Amino acid sequence: MPDTAPTHATDHGLGAISGPDGTLSIVAMDQRNTLRRMLRAENRPTDPDTIRSFKVDVVEALSPAASAVLLDPEFGVPAVRDADAMAPGCATVVAVEPAERATWEGEPRARCDPERTAASVREMGGDAVKLLVQMRPDRPRGAGEPDLVTEVVEVVRAVVEDCAAAGVPSVIETLLYRLPDEEPLAPRRRAELIAESARILSETGPDLLKLEYPSDARGCQAVANVVSVPWAMLSAGMPFPDFLEAVVTSCEEGGACGFIAGRVYWKEAVALEREARREFLATTGRERLEQSVAAMSGRARPWYEVERSR
Repeated sequence: MPDTAPTHATDHGLGAISGPDGTLSIVAMDQRNTLRRMLRAENRPTDPDTIRSFKVDVVEALSPAASAVLLDPEFGVPAVRDADAMAPGCATVVAVEPAERATWEGEPRARCDPERTAASVREMGGDAVKLLVQMRPDRPRGAGEPDLVTEVVEVVRAVVEDCAAAGVPSVIETLLYRLPDEEPLAPRRRAELIAESARILSETGPDLLKLEYPSDARGCQAVANVVSVPWAMLSAGMPFPDFLEAVVTSCEEGGACGFIAGRVYWKEAVALEREARREFLATTGRERLEQSVAAMSGRARPWYEVERSR
């Protein structure tokens, strides 16, 4: 029997959130505090109704061109469900990290809301779990200090195991952060740390890693050399032309399976009244997403090819 690719949504693993060709074009709309800050900076309301309506507008405009949309469980999931805003065939990824994050001496600590399990995500109609952690793999540990790197790994491993037991795909997002009193990282050092974070978290066995762009082709190749699971690139709000270039490089040089991006499509809409906002999202936002899908077409690695090589 010929070795055929899995079909969409009905298969195990990432088939639930990928396109029919096994690639990932996921719109991120799980922002909570970040969205509030963006609205506040534009002198816009930040009340719950405004947050919910913004998320609904983004999903209505962009989900027809996406393989999945990433939403938060507090505002996004219920608002989109009540408005019936998700396009048919577009999956839902649900974020399980708390909106308010713990810290130690100003550094982020990893934790997961104990009530946000893979089973609870499935109950709310989610197709996959996403957990965000922040990690500095080179962080020195002083006497009496918590081991923040090990802490991240333990939290991630618990979520991955919970998802595996429930049969729900796990998506692990990792971001670097600056150590206290540290100067901004040089691009090459940043790329090295992204690759090292990816290596460490890849060993926990998530279904997908969501990674920052590793600076350039060399950085993407470094990621490809150390990860054993599928990965997708996040946008971090970079300018759209830069994002398109990064998508191409991540796929061609790093073996990325696609992208999980948000602000690059909708950040300008934050400043607009609702009618203008919806027009922007339906035109500029949608066009950007379609261009992103075209940029990765023929370049992104299907997730099932990575699975077969493991």
